[in-house]
Amino acid sequence: MKVPEAGAPGAVAPPGVVQFFDTTLRDGEQSPGFSLSPAAKLQVARQLARLRVDVIEAGFPASSPGDLEAVRTIARQVEGPAITGLARAVRGDIEAVHRAVRDAPRHLIHVFIGVSDVHITQKLGLDRAEVLRRTTEAVAFARSLCETVQFSPEDAGRADPDYLLEVVQVAVDQGASVINLPDTTGYCLPEEFSALVAGVRSQVRGMDRVLVSVHCHDDLGLATANSLAGIAAGARRVEGCINGIGERAGNAALEEVLMALRVRRPALGLEDHLDARELVPTSRLISELTGTPVPPNKPVVGGNAFSHASGVHQHGVLKDRRTYEIISAEDVGADPSQIVLTARSGRHALVHRLQLIGVELPQAALPAVWERFLEVADGSKQVEDEALIRIVGEVGGPQPGKVP
Repeated sequence: MKVPEAGAPGAVAPPGVVQFFDTTLRDGEQSPGFSLSPAAKLQVARQLARLRVDVIEAGFPASSPGDLEAVRTIARQVEGPAITGLARAVRGDIEAVHRAVRDAPRHLIHVFIGVSDVHITQKLGLDRAEVLRRTTEAVAFARSLCETVQFSPEDAGRADPDYLLEVVQVAVDQGASVINLPDTTGYCLPEEFSALVAGVRSQVRGMDRVLVSVHCHDDLGLATANSLAGIAAGARRVEGCINGIGERAGNAALEEVLMALRVRRPALGLEDHLDARELVPTSRLISELTGTPVPPNKPVVGGNAFSHASGVHQHGVLKDRRTYEIISAEDVGADPSQIVLTARSGRHALVHRLQLIGVELPQAALPAVWERFLEVADGSKQVEDEALIRIVGEVGGPQPGKVP
């Protein structure tokens, strides 16, 4: 199925296609302690293009001359995804984004303003009427510069529902062709966020011409669940970051959303056109450039995502990987699943590993090797190949053959 061009004006994805908007270089870089050089940003953007994301939000051009130039470089040199930058509902911000992205073959301007009462009164020092006026002017101005304008009502998850509809209606009336609904503080429960998306789609005039996107944060650990809830309610673009990095607890992890759509495709009936084999390479690159290790138990891209230490699990996986793996490691660019030998491993795993390293163990020698293995394993986190070879030698087994 052909996915519409992400940068095309008014592009609405077919009902069964989900687009991916990567904000690793903008929202992800806002993580405390993160800072990427222009060269590193370009390197990440090129890798995101290999991953085939639909849109790259390359930065916040009005924040500094350096960021504007970094976004401009990506717009000029990275082919494939549409390129955008973030702008407040301020003329100068919008002009900065336009200058930064206009050389990209496909580009859009992304405008946002806070719409929850706490954002309106405490952060912006405005009232609801003024936010409506600024939204009208900002979207109209952005539309005069660029065919594709994305509007985000910030903190939509905590906004008054009726007022949210008013603001979105104004943005659509002024020509926004993408409406992004952010759960900025990770506040919503999945059923609440689903209802929010469904309400906007059904109650704002002209939404049949608009692409609905969702942007969820992970403050309560619900970013992936909320993103999927938004998709189930009709959103056809999802925003997030590789490795789930971002402000505070982070953004929705795009790798998790993507693989949920892939694994549960029979139930969800949704397509995408990303190259999932680039997920682990992209994850590792971002981890390296930001100096932030990926947690071992991180879904999809973590070091333990395809490792097995329990004897029961190892026995099952050695017979058929599908017993305990719903994702193929190779499909996401990871190394094949690993059998990790620990005190919880079983004999099948021990024999399997010995065979892999070239040790042919007679059946009669297995009980003694097994007992010695357990003694060693009880005193260590993991038994490596060198230790296995020593164990076999200690109990009088045959010397190992060819060891790779």
